[in-house]
Amino acid sequence: GFCTAKGGLISSILHPRPLSFRFYKDALKFVLVLSILGGSQFLWNQFPPFPRQVPVGQIVLRALDLVTVVVPPALPAALTVGTLHSQSRLKKLGIFCLSPSHINLCGKLRLVCFDKTGTLTEEGLAVWGVVPLEKKQFLPVVHQPHLLPQGHLLQGLASCHGLATLRGQLLGDPLDLRMLESTRWTLEVPEKEEEKILFQEFGMKVLAVVRPPAVEEEPQERVMPKPLGIIRRFPFSSSVQRMSVLVKTPGEDPVQIYVKGAPETVAGLCQEDTVPPDFSSMLQRFTTDGFRVLALASKALPVVATLEEVLQLPRDSVETNLSFLGFLVLRNVLKPQSAPVMDVLRSANIRTLMVTGDHLRTALSVARRCRLLLPHQRLLLVAATPPGPAGPARLCFLPEHHSQQDQHSQRDQHSQREQHPHPQPPHFALTGKSFQVLQEHFGDLLPKVGLGGPSGGVGDLLVGLGTFCYSVGMCGDGANDCGALRAADVGIALSQAEASVAAPFTSRVGTVECVPTLIREGRCSLVTSLGVFKYMALYSLVQFVSVLLLYTVNTNLSDLQFLFSDLAITTTVAALMGRTAPAPALGPRRPRGALLSGAVVGSLLLQTGLLLAMQLLGFFSTTAQSWYVPLNSTVTAPQNLPNYENTVVFCVSGFQYLILAVVMSKGHPFREPLYTNVIFLVVLILLFGFMIWLTLYPSGFLRDLLKLQEIEDLNFKVLLVGIAALNFLTAFVLETTLDNGLLSIFRRFRARRVSKKLFKRLEEELRGEGSGWPPLGQPLLAVP
Repeated sequence: GFCTAKGGLISSILHPRPLSFRFYKDALKFVLVLSILGGSQFLWNQFPPFPRQVPVGQIVLRALDLVTVVVPPALPAALTVGTLHSQSRLKKLGIFCLSPSHINLCGKLRLVCFDKTGTLTEEGLAVWGVVPLEKKQFLPVVHQPHLLPQGHLLQGLASCHGLATLRGQLLGDPLDLRMLESTRWTLEVPEKEEEKILFQEFGMKVLAVVRPPAVEEEPQERVMPKPLGIIRRFPFSSSVQRMSVLVKTPGEDPVQIYVKGAPETVAGLCQEDTVPPDFSSMLQRFTTDGFRVLALASKALPVVATLEEVLQLPRDSVETNLSFLGFLVLRNVLKPQSAPVMDVLRSANIRTLMVTGDHLRTALSVARRCRLLLPHQRLLLVAATPPGPAGPARLCFLPEHHSQQDQHSQRDQHSQREQHPHPQPPHFALTGKSFQVLQEHFGDLLPKVGLGGPSGGVGDLLVGLGTFCYSVGMCGDGANDCGALRAADVGIALSQAEASVAAPFTSRVGTVECVPTLIREGRCSLVTSLGVFKYMALYSLVQFVSVLLLYTVNTNLSDLQFLFSDLAITTTVAALMGRTAPAPALGPRRPRGALLSGAVVGSLLLQTGLLLAMQLLGFFSTTAQSWYVPLNSTVTAPQNLPNYENTVVFCVSGFQYLILAVVMSKGHPFREPLYTNVIFLVVLILLFGFMIWLTLYPSGFLRDLLKLQEIEDLNFKVLLVGIAALNFLTAFVLETTLDNGLLSIFRRFRARRVSKKLFKRLEEELRGEGSGWPPLGQPLLAVP
């Protein structure tokens, strides 16, 4: 059911956790403010302090008009414009999105976690060699496992896997495939008609048979090996870090168990006198150089007569008192795109982590090779042991000593330290077991180590990182990290397998290059959404001011004037604003994710004041003209249309819609310049030209259609165009100054405030403690 790991994953897909993004919350709050503004004007018109001779029905109609004007019904659709264009661009790049609302969230990412195998490194593992054992001494590496002498190590390599066949093709874990191929043995899964023959051969029913290569493929002077019948499998589990098989050879030979898994785990199940004394040093030698290492062990089981007896054997009883056989060493090649991507993310001040189930030393080697960890950066190993008879839980921070073969560490370490003389907070590396002890007994130190959340897997780790106010991304191959991809704020699967539906994003190209691309598109989409929101809000306020201004003289805009402003100008412009592509480079600045910030609110207030001033300037310039004829106050709109007030306000507001579209379409540093959006630029030029023509030389048909008053004074009409030009220049200067200079000056004179984000406060605390924390080599004991 849903209580299992797979059930929980399906449940999270069907019922995802709510998207906690301040942008959407602030948008709702701002709409509420606009609604209150419209409601207040509704009451003003219903119960005016100075009663006017206007029919009650007309008052109610005007009040309802104000509500629909000030709260734009197209706002939700307009906010999706930037997201939809980003989604379309991502699709062309082979990145598919199942949840478009997560695109904006990509623009706020501060931390990205990466899986190792299949993500930073190539998917396929190549067998580099096998380290056999003889009399508790490691022998030289055998790079061709099929040349191993007949014995348990070769048989373990050939049989200890979970492979199957489908239409003659081997299916299963790539690691198991490479291991079996290196032995040159073949796997056969019996059909129903073959089961009786195999039963007679092995004396019991078998799941599969692995057979040695043909005689001509065998080296000379080799004893002909026997086939192996797999009668039971204990599958691999990340909780036990191993798998095992029970096999039988034809004849009276006893059932043999072969175990393969993490070296420390397998060694712990072996008899001590079979484990070489240099086990740890040999393991560290390979893992430090970036190899993936698995250990193999075996033992003969007591006589079992039937398959039923085999199936009743508990796993814990058969996987004990094993004999250590040796190491299987695999090489995992780093993808060439990984290191450049880490450099790009670092330059953008985005923290990167590696989350993997591989050996810690292997992970550290890959981290250095892909430049996730730089040579000058201080790395500490976190070793934690649970409480026991010897005392309470212990925690120790140890400096990491990497291999001399690590090129980055030796070649650049001295020069990098000279370039970074100031001490930086250390980086920490720890295993899952140490992490669990840290959570259970040293919870107060978790924030300083930079981790959080309840123990229970990578998914819970990512949720815990989110408690530090991080926006967390996770990039993996979608094989065994579906839960983590779902738990992250932004999950990116580098696979098109069915399990990848757990992630909001799926990349057809299986490299981490999609991560900077997604962040750039996210920032572009977020800035576009912010610009469109400000445009739609100011468009409503422009129309709101126009209507209120005309209400003072008992007139209004005509229906076609409303339609022209809403459809021909606003809808067209808002739909095309999001076509601007993201900037080619990923910079360290992040776009604002809050609408109720000082910059956004200040921009809206200043622009509202400006547009109000420009409309008032046009309005009173009209009433000051010698040819101006006041309206008859006893006649209401639309009966008093056309008139001078309506015509001037309509022309000025039409320019303001276009001016705001240009001002709110800022490019640098998150988007390309406006002129790169060719369609948008052409539409703006056409609309500006149309408004200039409509103001200066309107045709009789169009003037009658829009109910515009004919103004014969050309100098006054040129003055209206000049007011629009002044509005454009002032609006552009206000927006640029507010965004680039004014806020920076304000922050300098403002008292420094404590950051609301927990991770920033922790960084300040660690910098204040300098190199004195953590204490190296001094064990910390848990307080009971």
